[in-house]
Amino acid sequence: MSIIRMHAITSATPEQVLAGLTDFGPGRRELFANSDDGQLVVHERGGTWADVTEGAGGVWERLRYDWSEPRRITMRTVDSNVWGGGSGHTYTLSSLPDGTTAVDAVVVREGKNLKGKLIGWLLGSVGKGTLTKAFERSVKAIEGRDYSTRA
Repeated sequence: MSIIRMHAITSATPEQVLAGLTDFGPGRRELFANSDDGQLVVHERGGTWADVTEGAGGVWERLRYDWSEPRRITMRTVDSNVWGGGSGHTYTLSSLPDGTTAVDAVVVREGKNLKGKLIGWLLGSVGKGTLTKAFERSVKAIEGRDYSTRA
């Protein structure tokens, strides 16, 4: 199992970051490189949760998003072609005194088959830098979107 911790600071408000994380509309791939718009399926959505399948490059997962605590967004993997066990993501958003927002992410990857174990090992070791760069690009992309009307 790999646990990857990432941190970024953004000028976006916590509400705007939440809006970006839960924006399941067209153009999601512009925010998250591993979420191909053609593979995105929103099965159900409520006021503070969503059941979504997303992926890219031959890897997909069905996630249960929960933002009932708007500063702590969890995405629990409920099905995947490679991830099992306790896989998922947790984002914690903190307002800073200077008006910026700290975004802390924890990604847990537990492979359920040989492909998942190999990808999980790569992400937790040599691929951590690549995952961190993708995370930072996502935060910057959210910052660049106008979520002021949704926030």
